[in-house]
Amino acid sequence: MAIHPTALVDPKTEIASDAEIGPYCVIGPAVRIGARTRLMSHVVLEGKLTIGNDNVFFPFCSCGVAPQDKKYRGEASETVIGNRNSIREFVTIHRGTQGGGMRTVIGDHNLLMAYVHIAHDVIVHNHTILANGVTFAGHVIVHDYANIGGLSAIHQFCQIGKHAIVGSRSVIKQNVLPFSQTASDHESKVYGANRVGLQRCGFTPEAIEPLQNAFRLLSSSGLNTSQALARIEEEIPLTPEIKELLEFIRSSERGFVK
Repeated sequence: MAIHPTALVDPKTEIASDAEIGPYCVIGPAVRIGARTRLMSHVVLEGKLTIGNDNVFFPFCSCGVAPQDKKYRGEASETVIGNRNSIREFVTIHRGTQGGGMRTVIGDHNLLMAYVHIAHDVIVHNHTILANGVTFAGHVIVHDYANIGGLSAIHQFCQIGKHAIVGSRSVIKQNVLPFSQTASDHESKVYGANRVGLQRCGFTPEAIEPLQNAFRLLSSSGLNTSQALARIEEEIPLTPEIKELLEFIRSSERGFVK
């Protein structure tokens, strides 16, 4: 395997034979690195950390380090990173805690741009884009195909629904509805369906228009949530996307951005 002579790799580290470890990387004993994964340079990997195949770690990122949680007492929590992720410069990914399920998880096909921070017990599913400087507090869940704009901050225990897009510099304190377009200036607001993102993912107008109408009832009709949900069920075709949206709203313990 290709390990640069300046890299510090613990003898107990498990590394696939076709992985690449660049100069000045530091890798701890409980790390497992999958096939064709590449560490460019100055990457720090530690803790119980499992990394899949075909990932690229850019310079000066760190993964699996202890969380910034004062309740953490050194428990043997872990970090799991899937396949074909791009982890850009200065990204930080912290391992889980006893109070959050003991795992921080990154799925497959994700792009984490420079300076993204993934705190303890965060779960990022698949095909997401996290732009430069996005910061998660602990226990956040990001669902498939979510797109979060640069310099956004996500409060702990929030969820970002699938196919949602969050505008740059947003402060998210409640759950973000799936399929929605959300942004904030002084206050986060839903501006309708994530039409462009949904079109790019192959959603038809017959799927998108009911969502657009549902978001209009939720965000700009003057109805409260219960009234809006009743109107949606009465007036809008219950497509699979609408059913998923309704289920997300009804299960949102923190409320949702409206």
